[in-house]
Amino acid sequence: MTIIHQQDFIDSIKDALQFISYYHPADFIRALGDAYSIEQAPAAKDAMAQILANSRMCAIGHRPICQDTGIVVAFVRVGMQVRWDATLDVAEMVNAGVRSAYLDPDNVLRASIVADPAGERKNTRDNTPAVVHVELVQGDKVDVRIAAKGGGSENKAVMKMLNPGDDIVEWVLKSVEGMGAGWCPPGMLGIGIGGTAEKAVLLAKEALMQPMDMHELKAHGAVNRIESLRIELYDKINALGIGAQGLGGLTTVLDVKILDYPTHAASKPVAIIPNCAATRHVHFELDGSGRAEFTPPRLSDYPDVKWQPAQDARRVNLDNITRAQIGEWQPGETILLSGRLLTGRDAAHKRISEMLARGEKLPEGVDFTNRFIYYVGPVDPVDDEVVGPAGPTTATRMDKYTEMMLGEAGLIGMIGKAERGPLAIESIRKHAAVYLIAVGGAAYLVSRAIRSAKVLAFADLGMEAIYEFEVEDMPVTVAVDSRGRSVHEIGPAQWKNRIIPLHAVSQ
Repeated sequence: MTIIHQQDFIDSIKDALQFISYYHPADFIRALGDAYSIEQAPAAKDAMAQILANSRMCAIGHRPICQDTGIVVAFVRVGMQVRWDATLDVAEMVNAGVRSAYLDPDNVLRASIVADPAGERKNTRDNTPAVVHVELVQGDKVDVRIAAKGGGSENKAVMKMLNPGDDIVEWVLKSVEGMGAGWCPPGMLGIGIGGTAEKAVLLAKEALMQPMDMHELKAHGAVNRIESLRIELYDKINALGIGAQGLGGLTTVLDVKILDYPTHAASKPVAIIPNCAATRHVHFELDGSGRAEFTPPRLSDYPDVKWQPAQDARRVNLDNITRAQIGEWQPGETILLSGRLLTGRDAAHKRISEMLARGEKLPEGVDFTNRFIYYVGPVDPVDDEVVGPAGPTTATRMDKYTEMMLGEAGLIGMIGKAERGPLAIESIRKHAAVYLIAVGGAAYLVSRAIRSAKVLAFADLGMEAIYEFEVEDMPVTVAVDSRGRSVHEIGPAQWKNRIIPLHAVSQ
């Protein structure tokens, strides 16, 4: 009989979460490196270069790959011959490990979990509780698969009770097109088929824990229906032309993973959960001999990609920017921002909206007139950092506030990630404003451009407070220009039309 000691389990959870915060899985790095080598779309290739450079920087500096350090999901399989030397139950031990990992002063991870989700939504401050799934199995070991799942990609999860005769491929393709770029492609799709509604979703999440092996699968060929389906979906999703960050390109998914389960004769439940470019998961096993050990990838495993801004990138001073200047910018153009930049996201926008509705003035020092706002919730700094990793959050969540911020507050520019909806785009066009994107999955690289940071208002909101950043050559791309033209519509449409001829030539 194996004895698992409580502290060994807690320490293993902590070590695992710290490990995946700054090390991408080696299979992801290989897959993204391969995709980068064949990418022909300049904007998508630049985005991949930023993600790869960011990944290497994080591996060296032991800092988070993404500012959204995720909600922790743990699948714990406990052998029935295991005996616990513990006073806490399994979920409590997982949460103790999460708490220790996220509050580690050497590599502080962002606390993103809010309690009372339908009401006050108050941050728990230590990223607990985790979502824990426990299963009793044969054996004398404890098997743990653990992930830190980003909110942007999790928000794009979809589930459908299809009819038995419905086409899964058709539904998946339609669903992926509807996801837009908010899940930060390129990444992986987990798909669950069968069981019941909740089982299909659980299968999709479990599928994301598997290693990427699409190139190997295509090389040796499918041997069963699921493998054939994986290849078909991989090829057809990439043929959509969505590309890295939704900018248009050859690679949208690096792999498609599928798990299935028997289902009722009247049912065909299907769920899709995407994993973003900040893919973070690891698998370990405890056998009673102590805490788990994790082997980091070798730096030689990383592609030799050193990102530098394009020589023709437009340099902009935010401190004297004018509407006339932003009127010259074109969709897909690279911009390097310098100067003072305000921040704010969901909670800050909600509070601003409530204040303006009551006829109140904004907090002292907060003036959005002719300013740019960055949708970001940064990680706390460590050592001599002015701010921790500070990548963009999904901008579509701020769409309902866009008219208020452009019309009443006086903003002329916004920075986030992913596409904007039609109402936001119309507001941008109406006010001759602009929307820019930073690369999701390159948070540490972006933070290197931030020279100073101070909280201006709403300090009680933590990472959702309003900051003022001083930035120097912060890399962004014009996503929606002052005429309302969106690169997330233009880019994928262009590349969807180009991919079929490219495939025909390659064959």
